[in-house]
Amino acid sequence: MASGSNRTKEQRRQDRSRRMVIVLCTLSLVLLGQGLLSGPSPAQEDKAVQEIKAVVKKIQARYEQTKDLQADFAQKTRVEGFATPITSSGRLFLKRPGRLRWDYVEPNREEIYVNQDDVKMYVPEHSQVLIGKLTQMAASQAPLQLLQGIGKIDEEFNVAPAPNHARGAGGLPLVVLTPKTKDQQAARPFQQIVLEADPKTHYIKSLTLHELSGNVATFEFSSVKPNTGLQDGLFDFTAPAGTEVVRAPSFRAP
Repeated sequence: MASGSNRTKEQRRQDRSRRMVIVLCTLSLVLLGQGLLSGPSPAQEDKAVQEIKAVVKKIQARYEQTKDLQADFAQKTRVEGFATPITSSGRLFLKRPGRLRWDYVEPNREEIYVNQDDVKMYVPEHSQVLIGKLTQMAASQAPLQLLQGIGKIDEEFNVAPAPNHARGAGGLPLVVLTPKTKDQQAARPFQQIVLEADPKTHYIKSLTLHELSGNVATFEFSSVKPNTGLQDGLFDFTAPAGTEVVRAPSFRAP
């Protein structure tokens, strides 16, 4: 009985850690990416690709002007083999350079803190905090580089229109990002990201993450507030007395 309980507890730790890596990779690779896209001249591209690249440039330009940001999020995850999706919601906070806080509020409280390469995930329900290094957990330097503002989306991803040139509710074309090489795919727990931008602000309105496992997680962002002067203390975490400290596992693709 004890060994079964230990396996269950360890599995919960791994599930939370893997979710944390997915969230961090997604935000760092997309929301905080730097550098405009390069590639063939417009004359060598069809109109759909030109339109997609124009949207991505506007997204990047918007985030390059953003020193800090806060927003609400709603997450829906379709798990392979299960009919009912898992839903959750909360609030996120970003601050350049390299600070992130991601709070799950419903259905259970969890708090994720990132300061450069240091990651902490606090789970009050279990009086537990997972700690680790972003580069070790993601098996790549890319998330840290992009959190620090030195990465480029065009160096990490192929950018393409969605199948059938699908568009979001606001009318802009959906953007599909896929890792450029198999090595990059192996370094991340996802195979592609689909973005929808707000047509008025060009902040990301929704983000759909297709994991290698077959799971699909969709994040909807709302109440986006940029450049409000978030204080550094918002991103600091001190574990309450009696909190168990657990080293988060490193993930490597098989």
